[in-house]
Amino acid sequence: MVYKRIILTVLLSGLILFFPFSVFSGGSPEPEDAAKGPVTVASKIDTEGALLGSMIVQLLQENGFDVVDNTEFGPTDVIRQAIISDEIDIYPEYTGNGAFFFDEAGDELWRDPVLAYERVRELDRESHDIEWLTPAPANNTWAIAVRSDLADEAGLTSLEDLADFVNRGGDIRLAASEEFVTRPDVLPAFEEAYGFSLGSDDLVVFSGGNTAMTIRAAAQETDGVNTAMAYGTDGELAALGLRVLADTLGVQPVYEPAPIVRSSVLAEYPEIESILAPVFEALTLETLQTLNSRIAIEGLAASDVASTWLRASGFLD
Repeated sequence: MVYKRIILTVLLSGLILFFPFSVFSGGSPEPEDAAKGPVTVASKIDTEGALLGSMIVQLLQENGFDVVDNTEFGPTDVIRQAIISDEIDIYPEYTGNGAFFFDEAGDELWRDPVLAYERVRELDRESHDIEWLTPAPANNTWAIAVRSDLADEAGLTSLEDLADFVNRGGDIRLAASEEFVTRPDVLPAFEEAYGFSLGSDDLVVFSGGNTAMTIRAAAQETDGVNTAMAYGTDGELAALGLRVLADTLGVQPVYEPAPIVRSSVLAEYPEIESILAPVFEALTLETLQTLNSRIAIEGLAASDVASTWLRASGFLD
C-alpha cells in the first residue's frame, strides 16, 4: 500500500500549527523478492567434484539464492555424514555409491544405470530424507590405468592381464586414494574378482581422492609409480600417456553423477530441481572428460571452467 505524507495546517489563537500525518493512496508497489537460502553447497575433494560443485553454486546464485560455498569439502565418507547430519544441503554424488552406502554391492542392479538411480533414490529418500535429482549420462566409474609403455611392453589391456602380470612377479606400484585402497567395493573387490593382491610396498596412498594427483604420479613415475587409480571421465589419461584397463568382469557399478539435496530444502525450494536438471542432462562422458582436462592439464580453476561452459551452453547470462 502506498501512502503520502500530508501536512495539516491549523490556525488557532493566532498560531499556526503543523500536524504531519499519513494517508493512503491507491496502488501497490511490487513486493521485493523474498530471500532464498542460504543453501550450503559442497563437493568432494577431486577435480570433477570441484567442477560440478562450482556449477551448482553458480546456477543457484544466478537464480537468486544466497549460497554458502563449501566445495572441495572432503572425501565420500566425510561429505556423506555431513549431509545426513544437516551440515550441508546439496552436493554432487554418484549413483553407484548407493551400493556401498546401503551394503548392496553384490546386487547386479547397480550395474544398470536406470535401476541403480531408481534404487538409490528410493533408499536415500526413505532412510535419510535425501532426494536424488537428475543424473548426468556419464559413467565415472572407478578404474585402474597403467602407463602406456608398460601396457605395450607387458601386453596389458584388461584387469585380467594385470592380475596375470602381478602373479608372475611383475612390478606394479599403484598410486591411489585411501578410499580406493580401503573400501571393500573398490581395490579389494578388483583383487578378489581377478585373483591378485597388492601389498603395502606396491601402493602409494594419497589422503584425498583427486585422480589428477594419482595420474600425474604415474605419468612422472614418482616414487616408482607406474599405475594409477582413475575415473571413467578423467580427461588427462590419454594426454599423460596412461591407458585404462578394461574391467571385463564388470566388477564396478555404474557411477553417474547427480545432485543430491536434503528433502526439506527441496520442499522449500522445489525450483532447484528444474534449475539443475538441464545442466546435468547436458554433461555427457565426452563433455566431462574435456572439462576435467582443462582443470587437470591446463591448470585452470574449476570455478572458471564451470563458468565458461555454463555461459557458452546458455545456462548463465
